[in-house]
Amino acid sequence: MEAVLAEEQREGLRRRLGPLDLVFLGVGAIIGTGIFVLTGVAAARYAGPGVVLSFILAGAASALAALVYAELASMVPVAGSAYTYSYASLGEVVAWIIGWDLILEYTVAAGAVAIGWAGYLASLLQAAGLAVPQWLAAPPGAGGFINLLALPVVLAVAAFLTYGTRESATANTAVVLVKLAVIGVFLFLGLKRIDPGLWRPLLPYGVGGVMTGASIVFFAYIGFDAVSTAAEEVKNPRRDLPRGILGALALSTALYVAVAAVLTGLVSYRELNVPSPLAYALVRHGLPWASALVSVGALAGLTSVILVDIFGQTRVFFAMARDGLLPHWLARLHPRYRTPALTTWLTAAAVFGIAAFLPIGFVAEMANIGTLAAFVLVSLGVIILRQLKPDQPRPFKVPFYPWTPLLSLVFSLYLMLNLPALTWVRFAVWLVVGLIIYLAYGHRASRLAEQRAGRVPAFLPGPAAKPWPGDRETRRSEVREEGKGD
Repeated sequence: MEAVLAEEQREGLRRRLGPLDLVFLGVGAIIGTGIFVLTGVAAARYAGPGVVLSFILAGAASALAALVYAELASMVPVAGSAYTYSYASLGEVVAWIIGWDLILEYTVAAGAVAIGWAGYLASLLQAAGLAVPQWLAAPPGAGGFINLLALPVVLAVAAFLTYGTRESATANTAVVLVKLAVIGVFLFLGLKRIDPGLWRPLLPYGVGGVMTGASIVFFAYIGFDAVSTAAEEVKNPRRDLPRGILGALALSTALYVAVAAVLTGLVSYRELNVPSPLAYALVRHGLPWASALVSVGALAGLTSVILVDIFGQTRVFFAMARDGLLPHWLARLHPRYRTPALTTWLTAAAVFGIAAFLPIGFVAEMANIGTLAAFVLVSLGVIILRQLKPDQPRPFKVPFYPWTPLLSLVFSLYLMLNLPALTWVRFAVWLVVGLIIYLAYGHRASRLAEQRAGRVPAFLPGPAAKPWPGDRETRRSEVREEGKGD
């Protein structure tokens, strides 16, 4: 724990984010695929109008995990999210496993959202009379050769993240405001056209359908924990991280429930198994202009999700490399922008590869199981740290301890068990590959390995994250800029 907390004092990422930035960062990650895509699919296939209850259940499971994250984020305000918390509470091996899981959560989820973004772009281009050849707009196995339409958004996001955290947060805030405005327009227009009769029967597929729907729409909530990956870039992390995490989740859950209720009141749930259910509902009510507006809002919403997911992944890589579990060059910062630019572009390349060549169903299932595994280990970490470090300062404490972390653990395990068996097999293979990499490299090169060998004293931070080679003038300009304040 002492070694982890020592990271706060080291030169590295700049602290430039406030509580409102964190709320928008969380909303940017959460509000996207769930509202613009999964709402209709879950209603049509699994839950009917009861999809509202599915969103509430999935939101409740995420809220429990969010409370757990909030305690650990205030206690260990260091980059790396669940990886860092596991490192502090459960040791190096478990930390590696959770870091490996987070690659599934962030990189794979970003790839899934990029697939959705490309689909909306193709629809808009087609509406404008610019049809894209199928072989350039779909992955192998879906009638195409490569989904090239995902490339523009990935390149744009990587460029923003390279330029700077403050600038990326500003861009994310602008995009979030756009999609919130679009959702507001949908709710305003939809509330006046609701037919309550469409809400009957409420549970056409029974309670089991609602529970299955909750497992499906859980993907919508992936990303709120990305707020905690920004810990080393927050001005007052112990106070603002819990506020950012809980505020983002509360706002997002309220919007999901409202949109699901209005959508199933506009169109029969049987008709909603379409890629763009909100736009479809508005067209059915003779509002094509609003449908086009929603499509633009969907592109904005999905863009912010991709931005936050790639941001989160680069910070996890940064933390793991700084601890020696990955090569140290992955922790190098850009000499001018002080961002992990190299890992940003490597992550972007991986995201594009996923979006270009893999089907959406496979990608979404793998992202879900990686996230839920992270939630399980973080919930366990809170309990262990309460026992091992009872006197450690906790600016935010999980309410109703130990029931809250235990319920978070049980909920997450239950949702994992609702995922297909083949997903579990793929997850097991992923973990085995990760353990092989750890044993071949991380176990030998980590900071703890150096401590065991006596090469560095215990609890002494490893080498600071080095910037890329730069001249003295670049460094002097950085010092002048830092002196001005943010």
